[in-house]
Amino acid sequence: MFVHGSCRLLAPGSPGFGFDPPIRGADSRGMSQLRGDYKSIWNSLSGSKQDAYLYVSGYTDEDKFHQDAEDTVEILGETVGVRPDDVFLEIGCGVGRVGRVLSPFIKEWVGCDVSANMLRLAGRRLLGLQNTRLHEVSGYDLQPVPDASVDVVYTTVVFMHLEEWDRYNYVLEAMRVLKPGGRFYCDNVDLASPAGWAVFEESRLSFPPKERPAQISKCSTQPEIETFLKRAGFEDVRVAGRLDFWVYGWGKKLGATLGSKLSPSA
Repeated sequence: MFVHGSCRLLAPGSPGFGFDPPIRGADSRGMSQLRGDYKSIWNSLSGSKQDAYLYVSGYTDEDKFHQDAEDTVEILGETVGVRPDDVFLEIGCGVGRVGRVLSPFIKEWVGCDVSANMLRLAGRRLLGLQNTRLHEVSGYDLQPVPDASVDVVYTTVVFMHLEEWDRYNYVLEAMRVLKPGGRFYCDNVDLASPAGWAVFEESRLSFPPKERPAQISKCSTQPEIETFLKRAGFEDVRVAGRLDFWVYGWGKKLGATLGSKLSPSA
């Protein structure tokens, strides 16, 4: 079993391997329409609290939720840094798991998600935390977040559910909403790792091409992440692998020095 922050994967060959079961009863035309319709997909997968939790992580145990969120906050601290005067924005915040743990250590946390159902659950989880805000977004940009308004943008275990061009759109949007000197972090399953390749092959072979579910996991590579960040204009870009499964990328908008405890890849 592979574990990372806000996601848990079963090993290849295990019952329920992968992230998400298929959407049943969709023909090829309907599926092609759904592949880019992130809002409909994630609202359909989060109709209940239990479903939302399962699709976010694969389990409903609150203690595990909290531990995974703490792990993610630790990774953010090692890469982009966590500072008391920072405004953080999370792309694909889901049920607000990371925000619950992160918000006491920063000035403000902003959670963005395409799913109104997820955001309702996040609101309950974040109840009483005065420095948190939630925005429902389109799935393609970060409107209505203003330009140059946040210090850190991060997204974790989200790129695997997006097509490549939509991943890059979010990298561009991160650049837009970051203040000068702001920092950006993203991650995904590493296609070049043996375990990442196993995820790719299991997904490819489990479904005929016309029946592949829209939310099926999609891997990245270190060169892809590095290219996206550099093409968007980020500087001091670092890319690293972790646990022989994940690829991480982080960088800064012009105007600050970024340090890290993780070793960048060659």
